Amino acid sequence: MPWFFYLALRQLFPSGRRFPFFTAISVLGVSLGVAVLVIVTSVMGGFGHEIRRMIVQTEGEVQVKAHGVLEDVTGVMTAVRAARGVAGATPYAEGPVGILSEGRPAFPLFRGLDLATVESVANLGRFVRAGSLDNLDDDSVILSWEVAQQIGAGVGTRIEIYSPLLFERLKSDEVVLPRQFKVVGLFEIGHQHLDSSLVFGTLRTAQELYGLGRGVHGINVRLAAGESEIVVAAELNAALPKTVRALPWTQKWESFLWVLNLEKTINFFLLLFIVIIAAFSVMSSLLISVVRKTREIGLLGALGASRRDVALCFCTQAFLIGVTGTGVGLALGFGVLAVRNELVQGIARLLGRQDTLKQFYQFTDLPAHTLPSDLVTTVVAAIAISTLAGLLPAWRAARLKPVEALRSE
Repeated sequence: MPWFFYLALRQLFPSGRRFPFFTAISVLGVSLGVAVLVIVTSVMGGFGHEIRRMIVQTEGEVQVKAHGVLEDVTGVMTAVRAARGVAGATPYAEGPVGILSEGRPAFPLFRGLDLATVESVANLGRFVRAGSLDNLDDDSVILSWEVAQQIGAGVGTRIEIYSPLLFERLKSDEVVLPRQFKVVGLFEIGHQHLDSSLVFGTLRTAQELYGLGRGVHGINVRLAAGESEIVVAAELNAALPKTVRALPWTQKWESFLWVLNLEKTINFFLLLFIVIIAAFSVMSSLLISVVRKTREIGLLGALGASRRDVALCFCTQAFLIGVTGTGVGLALGFGVLAVRNELVQGIARLLGRQDTLKQFYQFTDLPAHTLPSDLVTTVVAAIAISTLAGLLPAWRAARLKPVEALRSE
């Protein structure tokens, strides 16, 4: 072990004595900065991870759509299933509807499912909290939990559904009565936006509600594990007719994901200033150390230590503070993430804001997902900034002349 590294270690963490105050303050500052960075980047990453999980589990990784109504369903389905990397495909039709139950209205999105193929793409059964997906038929629907609460419906309730086709028929002086359906299930995906705006029915029902005949609005595609949605979508576009396009989920949600990544990046750089501020405390404590130990520095020079070695001693101290603070900060950050939902719910209950929290976060639980790249960036940035904070004290110590330093009182 180089002598300057050993000396730096002994000065920061002396054995047989209490933990030095200036070292504790410096380490604590770096730790808090790293902990906040870990928590924020993990929560922001959790939003993106949960959204991807929900999209893939309800819609698949790729969507195939036509410019209007997709008429040649059989031909397109055959071409999609024959493509490399495709594990399943299911047609769908969707659009807005009006729902009425005992005088209480709602206006969700009605999604028609092909019951024969939907489970090959969307694992919807796991989200059903009451009733069963197996009971769904042409005369029944499954409501999202929020929609059911809004109209006061439950399993077994009969509701009326008004199609947009009703208004088109009124222009021709035709009267179209609303259809009655039985609620056979309630589902909860976990995202407030989806749970408050979706109704599931059969594909045939959706085709009748929107006058599609045998056409559909699109085809959801599930890929085999390890397949890239961008690569498969490109291969599908090469094989499908020009009027039909395959879109990966990242392209469909491109604007939303871009905003999410932008917020995450801005938050990271803003919170990085906490680590920078902590670095100033590291610099201040090391500068104080240089002043207090002027004679010791002069003695090192008299014993033959070069200016480079003296400077490395203080840079090493800053590096060790950065490493220690980063390690403590990681432990603190992941510890808070482990109990994040309990903390958030406790604060919400204390303030009486449970519904507000759910409304603005859009999730029933606060998600967290730590990307390895975010973790590496946080660790490298914290240690690098802390080490750079030791440059000024190292330069100040290296400039001291041994004779003058030894005369210092």
